[in-house]
Amino acid sequence: MGQQRSGRDRERAYRTREFDAFVAGAAGRLLHTATLLTAETRARNPYAQGLLTAALAHTYAVWGRLRDEDPYDLTRRDLAARFARPAWRHHGGHGGVLSALTPQERLVVVLRLYEGVAEEQVAALLGLSESRVRAVCARSVTALRAAARRPPTGPAGPPDTGTTGAAA
Repeated sequence: MGQQRSGRDRERAYRTREFDAFVAGAAGRLLHTATLLTAETRARNPYAQGLLTAALAHTYAVWGRLRDEDPYDLTRRDLAARFARPAWRHHGGHGGVLSALTPQERLVVVLRLYEGVAEEQVAALLGLSESRVRAVCARSVTALRAAARRPPTGPAGPPDTGTTGAAA
């Protein structure tokens, strides 16, 4: 009985070390992915951190059953699914680079362009056709390019020089 327990403890410790190594290598990129999805800023991203924590918890829960499956891909899919569920109801971004896009557009752009996921996989993950994924991606990139060309908005009128226009 004691040998069985110590064997399970060793297996659990090994699995935990393996998972910790995965998190150490992948958490930064996954957090950046989550931050892009939520359209939060790098400095302030509590929603993205919460999504990542939940996705990593799920990955840890199934870690012992992973065989040939890529844990990064599993975590990314879970992250995308967790974002997509409530995101369709909450459209507003939080000031990040992609905040001008809808949640669906952000999800497609992040998965396709940042993560490099194939159109077929994005379509399957989101339940869309491949042509729809292509169209959403193209429209989103066009919108982002247009937003980048717009001059920043500031106070109206010329800058205040502190003079009233009369000669001093």
